[in-house]
Amino acid sequence: MIKVLLADDHRIVRQGLRSMVEKEPDMVVVAEASSGLSAIQLAREHLPDVVVMDISMNQMDGVEATRVIARDFRQVKVLALSMESDRHFVVEALKAGALGYLLKDVAFEELAAAIRHVAANETYISPRISDILVRDYLQRIPEEEIGGASASSSLTPRERKILQAIADGRSSKEIAFQFKVSLKTVENQRLSIMKKLDLYSVAELTKYAVRAGLTRLK
Repeated sequence: MIKVLLADDHRIVRQGLRSMVEKEPDMVVVAEASSGLSAIQLAREHLPDVVVMDISMNQMDGVEATRVIARDFRQVKVLALSMESDRHFVVEALKAGALGYLLKDVAFEELAAAIRHVAANETYISPRISDILVRDYLQRIPEEEIGGASASSSLTPRERKILQAIADGRSSKEIAFQFKVSLKTVENQRLSIMKKLDLYSVAELTKYAVRAGLTRLK
């Protein structure tokens, strides 16, 4: 059973989320927080598997609360749920330690899927957000940086294929099935890729894969 903590400063939003989350057979809401500060306190008390965290809240915003939770309660994963699609908010949430980022206008089916991904320690960023990040980044980088041949040459052929699969939005379980290896092997190879490229999020890996010609924007 996935234990979920809901953090949003609007009671009606929390109530709506609770009613939907608790219809899922593998999920239970253990607490509701109305601020970033109370989210930290309740995370300490309940140690949920996933905190569904609104980014903009009173007392302490969701980004700062995410930073504290990611630092102090490593077993607790954070899924950011926000109205904000601006690159700044997305990047700050991911840097703070959020494992996923969704917009509040997504269908509940996508939120439920994201909760499961994050609970399994897998990054989940909605396609809309990934597209925004990649397009924004490609508009900002100078032309001489596009290509990425030198760094990608340090990757093994298998690592390049796994990087391509990650950038195409496949989960670790899907990649493990594709290459007929264990989930642990995929996680180890993903860590190796991140270390070699000095990139530590799916969004950054996706940007790199686009620049290196391993995948294309859809």
